Amino acid sequence: MSYIPVKRPKFSLLDRIYVVELARGLVITLRHLVLSLIGKSRSKKDFNGAGIGACMPFPEQRWDSHLPSYYRGAPTLVRGEDGRERCVSCQLCEFICPARAIRVVPGTVDPNSPTPKQEKAPAEFEIDMLRCIYCGMCQEVCPEQAIFLSKEYLITPTNRKQALRRKEQLYQLGGTKKGLINKWNQYK
Repeated sequence: MSYIPVKRPKFSLLDRIYVVELARGLVITLRHLVLSLIGKSRSKKDFNGAGIGACMPFPEQRWDSHLPSYYRGAPTLVRGEDGRERCVSCQLCEFICPARAIRVVPGTVDPNSPTPKQEKAPAEFEIDMLRCIYCGMCQEVCPEQAIFLSKEYLITPTNRKQALRRKEQLYQLGGTKKGLINKWNQYK
Protein backbone atom coordinates (compact mmCIF):
# COMPACT_ATOMS: atom_id res chain seq x y z
CA MET A 1 0.00 0.00 0.00
CA SER A 2 1.55 3.32 -1.07
CA TYR A 3 -0.51 5.58 1.15
CA ILE A 4 -1.65 5.65 4.76
CA PRO A 5 -5.33 6.40 5.32
CA VAL A 6 -5.91 9.18 7.85
CA LYS A 7 -8.98 9.10 10.04
CA ARG A 8 -10.54 12.51 10.31
CA PRO A 9 -11.94 13.53 13.69
CA LYS A 10 -15.68 13.86 14.12
CA PHE A 11 -16.69 17.39 15.08
CA SER A 12 -19.44 18.00 17.55
CA LEU A 13 -22.28 20.41 16.87
CA LEU A 14 -20.57 23.12 18.99
CA ASP A 15 -17.38 22.75 16.96
CA ARG A 16 -19.22 22.94 13.64
CA ILE A 17 -20.97 26.23 14.45
CA TYR A 18 -17.85 27.78 16.05
CA VAL A 19 -19.40 28.52 19.44
CA VAL A 20 -16.22 27.79 21.39
CA GLU A 21 -14.04 29.96 19.12
CA LEU A 22 -16.57 32.77 19.23
CA ALA A 23 -16.57 32.67 23.04
CA ARG A 24 -12.76 32.74 23.17
CA GLY A 25 -12.64 35.81 20.93
CA LEU A 26 -15.27 37.54 23.04
CA VAL A 27 -13.28 36.87 26.23
CA ILE A 28 -10.14 38.43 24.70
CA THR A 29 -12.10 41.49 23.57
CA LEU A 30 -13.75 41.91 26.97
CA ARG A 31 -10.37 41.60 28.72
CA HIS A 32 -8.97 44.44 26.57
CA LEU A 33 -12.07 46.52 27.30
CA VAL A 34 -11.84 46.04 31.08
CA LEU A 35 -8.10 46.79 31.15
CA SER A 36 -8.71 49.93 29.09
CA LEU A 37 -11.46 51.15 31.39
CA ILE A 38 -9.36 50.78 34.53
CA GLY A 39 -6.29 52.34 32.83
CA LYS A 40 -4.04 49.28 32.90
CA SER A 41 -3.94 48.30 29.25
CA ARG A 42 -0.86 47.10 27.43
CA SER A 43 -0.26 50.50 25.85
CA LYS A 44 0.34 52.13 29.21
CA LYS A 45 3.16 49.78 30.10
CA ASP A 46 4.76 49.14 26.68
CA PHE A 47 4.29 52.46 24.90
CA ASN A 48 4.17 54.95 27.79
CA GLY A 49 0.62 55.75 26.81
CA ALA A 50 -2.36 56.92 28.78
CA GLY A 51 -3.62 53.36 29.28
CA ILE A 52 -6.73 53.89 27.19
CA GLY A 53 -6.85 51.40 24.35
CA ALA A 54 -4.27 48.94 23.10
CA CYS A 55 -2.75 51.15 20.39
CA MET A 56 0.31 53.34 20.24
CA PRO A 57 -0.32 57.06 19.63
CA PHE A 58 1.58 56.88 16.32
CA PRO A 59 2.53 60.38 15.22
CA GLU A 60 3.83 61.26 18.68
CA GLN A 61 5.53 57.92 19.32
CA ARG A 62 7.31 55.62 16.88
CA TRP A 63 7.99 51.89 16.81
CA ASP A 64 11.75 52.42 16.37
CA SER A 65 12.74 51.49 19.93
CA HIS A 66 10.21 48.62 20.07
CA LEU A 67 11.30 46.84 16.85
CA PRO A 68 12.63 43.32 17.43
CA SER A 69 16.03 42.35 16.03
CA TYR A 70 14.43 40.02 13.49
CA TYR A 71 12.18 42.73 12.00
CA ARG A 72 12.07 42.68 8.19
CA GLY A 73 11.62 46.14 6.71
CA ALA A 74 12.19 47.54 3.24
CA PRO A 75 14.93 45.95 1.07
CA THR A 76 17.98 48.10 0.27
CA LEU A 77 21.25 47.66 -1.61
CA VAL A 78 24.58 48.08 0.17
CA ARG A 79 28.08 48.95 -0.99
CA GLY A 80 31.29 47.32 0.16
CA GLU A 81 33.58 49.04 2.63
CA ASP A 82 35.74 50.25 -0.28
CA GLY A 83 32.72 51.91 -1.96
CA ARG A 84 32.20 49.35 -4.73
CA GLU A 85 28.78 47.97 -5.60
CA ARG A 86 28.33 44.54 -4.10
CA CYS A 87 25.62 43.59 -6.59
CA VAL A 88 26.99 41.53 -9.50
CA SER A 89 23.68 41.25 -11.42
CA CYS A 90 23.25 37.52 -10.90
CA GLN A 91 19.48 38.18 -10.89
CA LEU A 92 18.78 35.54 -8.25
CA CYS A 93 16.78 38.06 -6.22
CA GLU A 94 14.64 38.81 -9.27
CA PHE A 95 13.98 35.12 -9.96
CA ILE A 96 13.17 34.15 -6.37
CA CYS A 97 10.91 37.12 -5.57
CA PRO A 98 7.39 35.65 -5.19
CA ALA A 99 5.73 39.03 -5.78
CA ARG A 100 7.92 39.86 -8.81
CA ALA A 101 8.77 43.20 -7.24
CA ILE A 102 12.45 43.26 -8.28
CA ARG A 103 13.75 44.08 -11.74
CA VAL A 104 17.46 43.84 -12.59
CA VAL A 105 18.97 44.80 -15.95
CA PRO A 106 22.58 43.56 -16.16
CA GLY A 107 25.20 45.83 -17.64
CA THR A 108 28.82 45.54 -18.60
CA VAL A 109 31.84 46.15 -16.38
CA ASP A 110 34.73 48.36 -17.40
CA PRO A 111 37.68 46.10 -18.39
CA ASN A 112 40.06 48.36 -16.45
CA SER A 113 38.11 48.04 -13.21
CA PRO A 114 39.91 46.81 -10.09
CA THR A 115 37.56 43.77 -9.96
CA PRO A 116 38.82 41.36 -12.64
CA LYS A 117 36.51 38.50 -11.63
CA GLN A 118 33.33 40.56 -11.90
CA GLU A 119 31.51 39.76 -15.13
CA LYS A 120 28.59 42.19 -14.93
CA ALA A 121 27.13 44.97 -12.84
CA PRO A 122 23.54 46.23 -12.63
CA ALA A 123 22.75 48.86 -15.23
CA GLU A 124 19.30 49.19 -13.63
CA PHE A 125 18.02 47.83 -10.34
CA GLU A 126 14.46 48.57 -9.32
CA ILE A 127 12.19 47.44 -6.48
CA ASP A 128 8.47 48.13 -6.60
CA MET A 129 7.55 48.77 -2.96
CA LEU A 130 3.83 48.42 -3.72
CA ARG A 131 4.41 44.82 -4.77
CA CYS A 132 7.07 43.88 -2.18
CA ILE A 133 5.78 41.54 0.54
CA TYR A 134 8.87 41.88 2.80
CA CYS A 135 9.51 38.13 2.80
CA GLY A 136 13.30 38.41 2.96
CA MET A 137 13.94 35.83 0.25
CA CYS A 138 16.00 38.33 -1.78
CA GLN A 139 18.36 38.79 1.16
CA GLU A 140 18.68 35.06 1.73
CA VAL A 141 19.46 34.20 -1.89
CA CYS A 142 22.00 36.96 -2.58
CA PRO A 143 25.45 35.32 -2.85
CA GLU A 144 27.30 38.63 -2.49
CA GLN A 145 25.32 39.96 0.49
CA ALA A 146 24.35 43.01 -1.56
CA ILE A 147 20.71 43.27 -0.53
CA PHE A 148 19.57 43.71 3.06
CA LEU A 149 16.24 44.36 4.73
CA SER A 150 16.37 47.62 6.64
CA LYS A 151 14.40 48.63 9.71
CA GLU A 152 12.38 51.14 7.66
CA TYR A 153 8.61 50.77 8.00
CA LEU A 154 7.31 54.24 7.07
CA ILE A 155 6.77 53.83 3.34
CA THR A 156 3.94 56.08 2.21
CA PRO A 157 4.21 57.02 -1.45
CA THR A 158 1.66 59.45 -2.83
CA ASN A 159 1.96 58.16 -6.40
CA ARG A 160 3.28 55.12 -8.23
CA LYS A 161 6.58 56.76 -9.23
CA GLN A 162 7.53 57.26 -5.58
CA ALA A 163 6.93 53.57 -4.88
CA LEU A 164 9.52 52.50 -7.47
CA ARG A 165 12.92 52.57 -5.81
CA ARG A 166 15.78 52.75 -8.28
CA LYS A 167 19.41 51.74 -7.82
CA GLU A 168 20.71 55.13 -6.63
CA GLN A 169 17.98 55.49 -4.01
CA LEU A 170 18.47 51.88 -2.81
CA TYR A 171 22.22 52.46 -2.35
CA GLN A 172 21.54 55.71 -0.52
CA LEU A 173 19.15 53.96 1.89
CA GLY A 174 21.42 50.93 2.35
CA GLY A 175 24.73 52.65 2.92
CA THR A 176 27.95 50.70 3.45
CA LYS A 177 28.30 47.20 4.90
CA LYS A 178 31.56 45.77 6.19
CA GLY A 179 32.58 42.18 5.62
CA LEU A 180 33.95 39.77 3.03
CA ILE A 181 32.56 39.90 -0.49
CA ASN A 182 32.91 36.39 -1.90
CA LYS A 183 33.03 37.28 -5.59
CA TRP A 184 36.11 39.44 -5.14
CA ASN A 185 37.90 37.15 -2.71
CA GLN A 186 41.31 36.40 -4.25
CA TYR A 187 41.57 33.09 -2.35
CA LYS A 188 38.24 31.75 -3.59
